[in-house]
Amino acid sequence: MSIPAGILGSFAAIMILVAEVSAGQLLIGRAWTRRGGTDIAVSQLLMGIVMAGILVPGMSILPNAVWEVVFAVMTAWFAWCLGRESRARGAAAVAHGHYVPHLVHSAAMLYIFAALTGAAVAGSGTSTSGTGGMSGMAGGSSGGTPTLHAPPLALIFALLLIACTVHDLDRPAGVDGYFHVVGRRSIPAGSALAAAAAGPVALCQPTRGDAAKTAPRADPPAYTAARLLLSPAVAKGCQVAIGVAMAFILIIVI
Repeated sequence: MSIPAGILGSFAAIMILVAEVSAGQLLIGRAWTRRGGTDIAVSQLLMGIVMAGILVPGMSILPNAVWEVVFAVMTAWFAWCLGRESRARGAAAVAHGHYVPHLVHSAAMLYIFAALTGAAVAGSGTSTSGTGGMSGMAGGSSGGTPTLHAPPLALIFALLLIACTVHDLDRPAGVDGYFHVVGRRSIPAGSALAAAAAGPVALCQPTRGDAAKTAPRADPPAYTAARLLLSPAVAKGCQVAIGVAMAFILIIVI
């Protein structure tokens, strides 16, 4: 089918935004702490870049073969992480673990590049040096929509992506750590850790000078922006956007 260029450009712009947010999370999270979530942020950064290049071929930056290797490594990594959680937590890691959607995303991207490259080689005998194999999606371009090897597999991945996205949309952000954020771990309000983080409670009557020192102050704009960037709600939005865009790509090329 022929897709209007405006729709493809809109999806590409959203993916670029996801990549920029993920890059910001990596930079800010590394400056604050160095605990966890880096693999997810890196995967979302790469997926945002590559899907923008798929949707708008002029934005592609690497050959298809390179992306195949990248997503093969990412798929193996998230599969290993999920297996590690399964051994530690049992079946709950598969049903509720936050690595499941990232494993599905990585495997779907690996399939897309492998199927597109295989279709191009089988159909024309030429190799694809970039993501230009998707250029036929835009309305008015020649060649029509590219086809994929094993279309039933594309449909299966699309259904899995839709299921993961619906699950993500239904799951509240910042409740149980499912939407993991790079650089820090969320502390539930009212917990003992949150109370400890608030500092000791004064046992004497505060003086006027103490009250001035402890009066609430507005956070600097940069600090507020950093907290927003590292919030579970933003992590949820990036994850949902990637799932929607990836399912969209698979559906229009089936």
